[in-house]
Amino acid sequence: MLAQKQFLNELKQHFRLNIYEVKIWTALLSRGIAAAGELADISGVPRSRCYDVLESLEKKGFIIMKIGKPIKYIAVQPEAIMERVKSSLQEDAQREIDIMESIRETDIFEELELLHKTGVKHVDVTELSDSIVGRDSIHKQIKSMVERAKKSVTIATTEDGFKRKAKLLKNYMPNLRRKGVKIKIIAPVDNAAAKKLLGAELKNTRNDTRFINVDNEELMFMLNEQDPENDVGIWLKSEFFIKAYNELFERSLK
Repeated sequence: MLAQKQFLNELKQHFRLNIYEVKIWTALLSRGIAAAGELADISGVPRSRCYDVLESLEKKGFIIMKIGKPIKYIAVQPEAIMERVKSSLQEDAQREIDIMESIRETDIFEELELLHKTGVKHVDVTELSDSIVGRDSIHKQIKSMVERAKKSVTIATTEDGFKRKAKLLKNYMPNLRRKGVKIKIIAPVDNAAAKKLLGAELKNTRNDTRFINVDNEELMFMLNEQDPENDVGIWLKSEFFIKAYNELFERSLK
């Protein structure tokens, strides 16, 4: 009983249906074709609600109505429904993205930016730091930092790390170049690889230090050896610290 309840709840969540719709749909799937009364008996959905639920499922493309006496309903193949739901989710997501992009051009966004700039003046620099755990989270932070870049991006990494960063950031490179952002890679790779993958200036050196520096204003550095699950990054925004960090790192390369 618990397993069935969990199954129905998962279908409800994944396919964006209510509980009555899920019960009628699964009942029809088990029969292939059935009349409304039969589906009400199998599913436990009240007969008074059954026709409304069937109409809703038909509009959503989950079932097909077969004209006759009595009217019967046919279950649509789950694979076809899966593709339809995926397409609907993609369309919804794209609409949301378009709305968010359009907000950038409004007075509302300008007000938000102004509020942030005003508020930042009152923030203690020591509060502008964070620890980030796990490679996926670190990669999200890297992309966020790169999106904010205005002048320069410096990445120090390993040979394997360079390949990951190249894959992670390749779609951002054209926009960075259009903005005139200088990209520098410090890694044990040859210059041709750096140019081909990122169009970046390269300092070929073998160093275990891993960090990304954006505009000499924000920095994230890794605390331990490479481990997808346990990788830890420290992000901070402090021009004084970043300047000192850069000087120490440059000395270590000499």
